[in-house]
Amino acid sequence: MRRSLFALALLAAPAWAPAFAQGTAPFTVNGQGFATLQEAVTSIRMGTATILIAPGTYRQCAIQQGGHITFKAVQPGKAIFDSVACEDKAALVLRGNGSVVDGLVFRGYRVSDGNGAGIRTESGDLTVTNSMFLNSQEGILGGQPTNQRITIDRSTFSGLGQCDQSPSCAHSIYLDNKGSISVTNSRFERGNGGHYVKLRSPTVTITDNSFDDTAGHKTNYMIDLPEGATGLIARNTFVQGKDKENHSGMIVVAAEARTYPSTGLRVENNDARLSPGDTTNPAFLIDFSHDKLAIGANRLGAGLRAFETR
Repeated sequence: MRRSLFALALLAAPAWAPAFAQGTAPFTVNGQGFATLQEAVTSIRMGTATILIAPGTYRQCAIQQGGHITFKAVQPGKAIFDSVACEDKAALVLRGNGSVVDGLVFRGYRVSDGNGAGIRTESGDLTVTNSMFLNSQEGILGGQPTNQRITIDRSTFSGLGQCDQSPSCAHSIYLDNKGSISVTNSRFERGNGGHYVKLRSPTVTITDNSFDDTAGHKTNYMIDLPEGATGLIARNTFVQGKDKENHSGMIVVAAEARTYPSTGLRVENNDARLSPGDTTNPAFLIDFSHDKLAIGANRLGAGLRAFETR
């Protein structure tokens, strides 16, 4: 499984780095420099363009109102957005026609409603790759009631989630759309409450990820599909920690509603374990849908039950 290529380098980096490289503006669109990210975003209007982001720590945010925009770090892992949220929501509030986020780091997001995120997606397809979401209430949040496609790949989610700062919980990823969601080749660790991945979508692909809950605190499920789904959950590794708010299951299907059919949801070739000293007896997969899931061979460690229906 691929891991984040810059995680260790980032943890060793100083808290602040120069935002300007050799006197040039930190945000560049088609060769034109801008002092702030919002100015760069606004310049694109309804067009299609890439914003190149120089290495630095930025305490600013931006709202995308239209167009197709790629937010790309010149050096992956070196462009860090820290704590400043637009509209009391996120570093990037995305309501354009499409967005790509490549190589950025988001850390320290906390807002009044408990959902401070690196990214809030409100419209348009979204692709996130090579990015990190650290020590915030939420990593990626949002969705829209249309055929939105969201793809998350080769990214790290660490120190996220909460259930004690607001009436409702926040999660590492919480997305709600009527299209499809793909989460691949990514790492989830050290959750602080809520679920690691919570998806309300008819079609999901969750493959080749690692879920390390050994340092988690008051966490819940690794994967929650609260309204059901079809698709594939495969080749993931799971280690469940001892400090759980809910340790009953690792993957849970249709616990809140049966909005989407789950017949044919494939769960196969995953590896799941309990952390040393964990004496609980959770189910690897809990199903509330009563649909016919396609459960294949999964490698389960001692103390884990394969399946439970409720």
